[in-house]
Amino acid sequence: MRQADFFARRDVFELGHFDRGPEMRHARASAHFGQSDFVRLRNAPLARIAFAASAFVSLSACEQNSFVAPPPPKVEVAPPVQRAITRYLDATGNTAPIKTVDLVARVQGFLQAINYQDGSFVKEGTTLFTIEPETYKLKLEQAQAAEVGAQATLKQAEADFKRQADLVQRQAVSQATLDTSTSTRDNAQANLQQAQVNTKIAAVNYGYTNVAAPFDGIVSNHLVSVGELVGAASPTQLASIVQFDPIYVNFNVSEQDVQRVRDEARRLGMTVNDIRQLPVEVGLQTETGYPHKGKLDYVAPTVNQSTGTLPVRGLIPNPDRVLLPGFYVRVRVPFTKQENALLVPDVAIGSDQAGRYVLVVNADNVVEQRKVTTGPLDGGLRVIESGLKADDRVVTAGLLRAIPGQKVDPQVQKADAAPAAAK
Repeated sequence: MRQADFFARRDVFELGHFDRGPEMRHARASAHFGQSDFVRLRNAPLARIAFAASAFVSLSACEQNSFVAPPPPKVEVAPPVQRAITRYLDATGNTAPIKTVDLVARVQGFLQAINYQDGSFVKEGTTLFTIEPETYKLKLEQAQAAEVGAQATLKQAEADFKRQADLVQRQAVSQATLDTSTSTRDNAQANLQQAQVNTKIAAVNYGYTNVAAPFDGIVSNHLVSVGELVGAASPTQLASIVQFDPIYVNFNVSEQDVQRVRDEARRLGMTVNDIRQLPVEVGLQTETGYPHKGKLDYVAPTVNQSTGTLPVRGLIPNPDRVLLPGFYVRVRVPFTKQENALLVPDVAIGSDQAGRYVLVVNADNVVEQRKVTTGPLDGGLRVIESGLKADDRVVTAGLLRAIPGQKVDPQVQKADAAPAAAK
């Protein structure tokens, strides 16, 4: 390569470095471009001169660029949903059987038969156990025979009393004879009453040999076996029976909720009996919503001082026996309705050390942070008790792009649109 071409290429290359300052570039250009340099450039090919010119033009264009701010970020906003809602008391509770009875042997004897399958549903009056009935049947017949004899004795004593009374009136016999006849008749009447009582006792004992279901329910497994002696020293438990329909739901209400209900009842003019008729809704942990409906059955007269709660009980129909005693359930009691409540999507609510808040876009499209007081969920939306107005534009999506104090490009949604996830 010729020395002139080498220096020309080096000078043009150094002129193409755009990361140098303008002063340095000007100094380098003045230092290099002497008379000999122009001679070399005149002899250089035309392509090299064009490259150097384009480098100067590019450098000039870069120095004239200015910063252009990006457009404000887009966020989705919607006014609060305004509608009527029902206020509920929410609690957790446990189910309990409305009836549960231990089946016991009330007479002594050998267990003769078990007449049910363990865990089966039985109707009221169904015979479940049979305890050696023959002995008690004979005792009943014996008592019945004694009763018949006592009736005959009384009949004879009454006839003798009437005869002696007639003879006394005719002065055929003495008064002492009539007194004896009267005593005999009275004793016969007492003996007859005693015989009748013995017959009833024998009949009751004979009835105890058949242990029957006192109500419709599920019978537990049997606790004794056929041929075992039962009721020898004390009543022997044979099994248990539990009624499932209806079923109780026991739960506790906090003292603050009790005061709220009482204030609302006083405002509506409700009596204690009206409160006890409030509906109760129950849902299992695996169920959606509260599909089981019933009514309030019992409210304790006093608040538990150790827990600060009021024991309450609901009565729930359970024809399909979906609710079993001992289940852990969710409970809610509707006690009032509120018109024109404000609701927002739950995802639009944030929280910090100061409490709950929502982001609102004002008239200048600037984001503001509003402190709010929240209420219960209602159909996927959160009730706003205070801190929000009906015409506010609440940020429902793009929350990460909405920074308080900065402008945004709000995209208005319908008030009843489904809440979108924060982006």
